Order: sequence, then C-alpha cells, then structure tokens
Amino acid sequence: MSRETRKWLNENTLIGFTDKRGKAWHHWAGSTNHYAGAVPIDEVERRLFSWTAEERPLFVELETGNRELIKAGLVKPDLKKVNIPDRKAIVRSDTGLVMGVFKQGYQPHQPKRWLLENVSTILDDELAIGSAGLLRGGALAWVSVEVPETISTPEGVEFRPNLIAATSFDGSLSTVYKRIVTNVVCDNTMNAGLREEGQQFKVRHSSKSLYRITDARNALAIIHTVGDEFSAAVAELCAQHMTDREFERLVREQLAPIETGDSQRAVTNARRKQGALLRLWRQDERVAPWRGSKFGAYQAVNTWQQHESTVRGNNRAERNMCGTLTGKWEGADDTTLSLLTAV
Repeated sequence: MSRETRKWLNENTLIGFTDKRGKAWHHWAGSTNHYAGAVPIDEVERRLFSWTAEERPLFVELETGNRELIKAGLVKPDLKKVNIPDRKAIVRSDTGLVMGVFKQGYQPHQPKRWLLENVSTILDDELAIGSAGLLRGGALAWVSVEVPETISTPEGVEFRPNLIAATSFDGSLSTVYKRIVTNVVCDNTMNAGLREEGQQFKVRHSSKSLYRITDARNALAIIHTVGDEFSAAVAELCAQHMTDREFERLVREQLAPIETGDSQRAVTNARRKQGALLRLWRQDERVAPWRGSKFGAYQAVNTWQQHESTVRGNNRAERNMCGTLTGKWEGADDTTLSLLTAV
C-alpha cells in the first residue's frame, strides 16, 4: 500500500499525548487510536505487532514443451514452478502480503522484538510511547518514544524530544534508532541536535545483527540529552538576526532561484515556492514569533518542506513519516542551516 487512506491511518497508527499536542489530522470521531497520555505497550503489541515477518521460498513459473507447437497454438504449454535458490520473500503472517524479496542473507527484524522489547529498557517513569504505526501494508513500522512533558525554551519554542525506532521489510530502511525533535507549534520534525553527530544508530537486516542488540539498547539512552542540545541550538539561531531583505535574497538566490534558460514549468514552480516561503516568513503564525532571526528563517523553510511542498506518489502523512525515518528531513535541514550560516 503506497497511499495510506484515512481508514488505514486510524486503524494502523496509534497517537499518544493528545492532551499535549492535539489529535492527528486523520482522526475520525469515534476512532479509538488516540490516547490522552502515553500509548500503552500492550495496545501497540495487540493492534499493530501481533504478526510476524515470515520467510517464504520464491518460485518462478516456466513454460515447457514443444515451442513450435505452442507458438502455433496447437498445444498448451506445460507449466513448471522453479525455485530461485538465492532469493526469498518476506511475507506478513496474518495477511499474506509479500512485503519484499531479498537474498538469503537477509534477516527480518520482528517488530515486537526490535521496536518494543529493545525499546522497553528505557520506558521508565519519564519516557513512554508517543506514537506507533504501520505504513505500506506493514512493510514500514515504527515506534516513537518521548518525554511526557513538552519543553519550552526562553525563546518560546515548544518541542518534544523523541527517539524513533523503525524497521522495514521492503528494503527501504535498516532498523534504526534515531533522535528527533517535534516542534509542537507546527507539528514539524527537526534535527535533534541541529547538525550534531551521533543522532542515530542503524542495524542492518542480517544474521549478524542479532549480536548487536546490546549496542542498540545502549544507543537508546541518547534521548535523555536531546532537550539541552536542541534548546542550545535554538538559542543560538534566535540570537542571530535576519532582515526581511536578507531572507528574500536567500529565497530568490538560493532556495528557489530562477536561472536563465529554465523551462516555463521550472520558472512557475520556482515562483510558487518563492511566494510560499515569503508568505510563511511574513504572515504565518508558525513563524511570526521568531521572524527577524535565523531560527525564524529555519522555521519557515522547514514548515514549507513538510506542509506545503509538492507530494508525489503518496499522501503527506506517509511522505513526512518516511522523510523522518530515512533522514530526508535531516538532509534538508542541513542544507538550510548551511545556507543560513553563509548569510
């Protein structure tokens, strides 16, 4: 499933701490996938991870018989199934969905073990599950662990530190544990340390990965340091001024330039992006409190990327979550911060 419906999202995602950040956009009245506090672990296991990723042999169907007679339509071909010895399919045990095809060395990481049992070591009095879900029919799975209380910086930025544990069965993602920050005012994902190293820990799907569980568990403790690091980065960006003229120049020359020889479509797209970024900077309430600073510029660009940029091939909810898990947003943030540093 590449395009998640509202029905799918309400049945296959669990959203916690709604008393702190409100309900998700796809919430339906009467749906039971939202929780005022933390999402109970047994609910994640029962509603999302009650299945396993199973290995199945892979076959191809070949035609045998007299090729000339078959081609002339005089006889029907005999069909023979032939095993592909160096490939296997990964199948969801409850629905039978084929989620991916891999070489024999691939070792599926079961969601219950890698996203719940490995994470449970840090689910103490201060940390709990904030969200969990399945995308692409279950081929992409995640659990987000976060602190129960929203953190506010002196500059008025409200955020929630998260540690996301995720895995996939379609080859799109190693099992990963990574730090992120959710900006409450716009529900955006941001770099936890704003270009700091050591923000994630990856484990490949292989037989040797089972021996890295201890390393993965040790990596989970990094969520405890997110709040101070992000607060310090926000303070630094807020202290650096940016005028309207500087931001407009950044937009027109770096973020959405129009080059000589561009096609009409490219020019139209660039102008649309320029207009959206300038509107966010000048008028949007998600940016207004920090307008005039480099954090305001960062906020405007980040908000455009996650809420207004064109979505192709899936809906915005799936695109944003996939961008978080794969590091797309981190790369985009790094580019923005590099440009801001040069201003």
